[in-house]
Amino acid sequence: MPVSMFVGFNQRNVAVMINGVPQNDMENGWVYWSNWDGVADASHSIPMQRGLSAVNLATPSIGGTMNIITNPAAQERGGRFKQELGAGSFLKTTINYNTGLMGNLAVSANLVRKTGEGVIDKTWTDAWAYYLGASYQLNETNRFELYAIGAPQRHGQNLYRQNIASYSQEFAGEVDGYDATAFAAGEKFETEAGRNFNQNWGPVSSDYKGQQYWYMYGQGGLFGGGLVDRHSPDFLNERENFFHKPLVNLNHYLTINDQMRVNSILYWSGGSGGGTGTYGSVKRFIAEGAADQDAAWWSSSPWTWDWNGEIAENSANIDSAYSTTENRSTGILRNSINRQSTIGAISKLNYDLNEDIKLQLGLDWRTAGIEHAREVRDLLGGDYYVDFADDNASDGKIVRLGDKIAYSNVTTVDWLGFFGQASYSSGPISAYGMAGWSQIAYTYQDSFTVAKTVVDHGDPITATQLKAGAMYDLNENMSVFANFGLVEKPPIMDNVIYYDGTVASDPANEKFSSLEGGVNYNAGNMSVKAGYYMTSWKDRNLTKSVTTGQGSSGDTDVIFLTGVNQDHSGLELQASMQVIDMLRLDASLGMGTWKFVSDASGEYQEAEFDTLGNVTGQTSTTYEYALNDLYVGDMPQTGMSFGATLTPMPGLSVQALFNYYDKNYSDWSPGAREVDSGGEADREQVWMAPSYSKLNLHVNFDLTDMTGMPITAFAHVFNALDDVYVQDATDNSQYNSYGDKTHAAHNAEVFLGTPRYFNLGLTYSF
Repeated sequence: MPVSMFVGFNQRNVAVMINGVPQNDMENGWVYWSNWDGVADASHSIPMQRGLSAVNLATPSIGGTMNIITNPAAQERGGRFKQELGAGSFLKTTINYNTGLMGNLAVSANLVRKTGEGVIDKTWTDAWAYYLGASYQLNETNRFELYAIGAPQRHGQNLYRQNIASYSQEFAGEVDGYDATAFAAGEKFETEAGRNFNQNWGPVSSDYKGQQYWYMYGQGGLFGGGLVDRHSPDFLNERENFFHKPLVNLNHYLTINDQMRVNSILYWSGGSGGGTGTYGSVKRFIAEGAADQDAAWWSSSPWTWDWNGEIAENSANIDSAYSTTENRSTGILRNSINRQSTIGAISKLNYDLNEDIKLQLGLDWRTAGIEHAREVRDLLGGDYYVDFADDNASDGKIVRLGDKIAYSNVTTVDWLGFFGQASYSSGPISAYGMAGWSQIAYTYQDSFTVAKTVVDHGDPITATQLKAGAMYDLNENMSVFANFGLVEKPPIMDNVIYYDGTVASDPANEKFSSLEGGVNYNAGNMSVKAGYYMTSWKDRNLTKSVTTGQGSSGDTDVIFLTGVNQDHSGLELQASMQVIDMLRLDASLGMGTWKFVSDASGEYQEAEFDTLGNVTGQTSTTYEYALNDLYVGDMPQTGMSFGATLTPMPGLSVQALFNYYDKNYSDWSPGAREVDSGGEADREQVWMAPSYSKLNLHVNFDLTDMTGMPITAFAHVFNALDDVYVQDATDNSQYNSYGDKTHAAHNAEVFLGTPRYFNLGLTYSF
């Protein structure tokens, strides 16, 4: 098949599958990798197609396709035990066993346990992963495979970026354009917290015995929840993620005759868990070391949570309007939950027309129900909280651990897709062409409204895609390839029905047109791949909240932006060379230019009312956004890597991998570039973070000959030179900017790259 390329898109535009089952979130297209920690330990192969993949699904993917395959029948009999340890008290234990083929049956099982305190402050992890796979050859024409996979986990999070000086004033002073006044004595960023700083936790007295509520599947036990003690008696995480997303699928492979086969998958994917945060008003400390410790917490950064102060206040707060004996909490911890259930079926008919031409037709059906809500997680010393979000209790309702607050809604997503593909391979030519059609429908029901009306958007949204590609072998060593695609992608849930129930009037599909071409060269000990891509992204779906203070929908409403267009183009190069038997060199280069290519607009329809509150008409307001010629942010547009792998003796492998990144523009929101009423607009480029590099080292040593036992030792050192660099940045921070917002370094909030860390371990095979 023609070679495909990466084109500068995040995972929302990459189709990710496990044993052929799509894993991109049905509401927003995202992939949450913490849900699949440990799955790679059970994988047989992980094929990755980049760019315009010849993916045999109706799923629209412009960035590529990944399919994690676990094949029990392909595994030899035996098992392995792997023990890893590393920085941040990292400890991971993996045990795996494969029966191999026992007549017509093969079974594989995998169990993983992972714990750690984290390299960054309080980013602990407490995780399990399990996998069971079975393959049964019923007869010559029927084979069945059954899989069950899951990874229940909890981990402390670090979600708040900081001003550069909050991590390192020395590094901030070295960054071009950073105003060092920002961390002068008495200024907002005078306090340095260190590279490992995490604002999403705070110390708490071990005398506080209040329980927490969270739920995955079942109460208590390994994977449950319910009323539990917090992770640590000595600190409390504001932000914690907890989730369990089991996947069960039954695959059937039917051989009708020598030319025709049908492969079918029936699957169920669950999901229960969420993330945590504060709700109400919770006390905070001003930055430790700030000159004026009596100042307001927001006057100096980075502030921290005052859990003990909040607990003390909530523990002595009688509000006789609600209770004369119990204490009312004014600030609490909440869970934002997501509980989902998806059922799907995929069926593909493969027909070999002849030795050269192969045809495939397929069906892809999925339906999902998802509950979104917030719950009381921790009352922080109080006995109850009063919430006013539910319209069914307009005077407020008393809530306790596990009760719903803030919002509670249920959404459904229904997907149906068909595709057809033809491939041709004969002599020096191989080619493919595919066409796909899909439709998606969303509904939304808000339980916190009196009517509890089910909201939909009318008819299902349909989309099509066409892809084609060809490769021609010029000779035994060189081939050229080209791919072309026209892909429509339906808007995600929030761009059709917003989280508050607002419905877009005419949601448009995102449209991609892409062309890629290149050359492959393989000769003896050397291989080179080079290519160029051009992708146009039209009608990217975005939303922007607006504050009106008028109308029946409240103070905050939404604008659905239209005309957001981007162009992605670039050059990619990969090369490898086996210099001598003991030395292999690998190199890659990616140089992209990703820009917005037009301004955008959005229209807001607002109802007009008379003095009695009756609707008398509508006012339409159009907003313009200055986006043309601005660079796309949130990922480096230039990257290089160089690797050297040395095998000085049998069984020993040492690798050094050097990576370099440039043109790393800050993340930013197109909604922030609104044209004002006088036609003035901010058209300056966002802040570009400094280029950076890092060196990783990997060692693998087979000790079988030395020990007489099948043992392999390994070690990894990441960021071996302990470089300090900006990994992610947000332009013109709302919270951590200094001075006038001019898209400068001191206006940005960032995450620094993780300091040097390591892990090492042993694998014993049996």
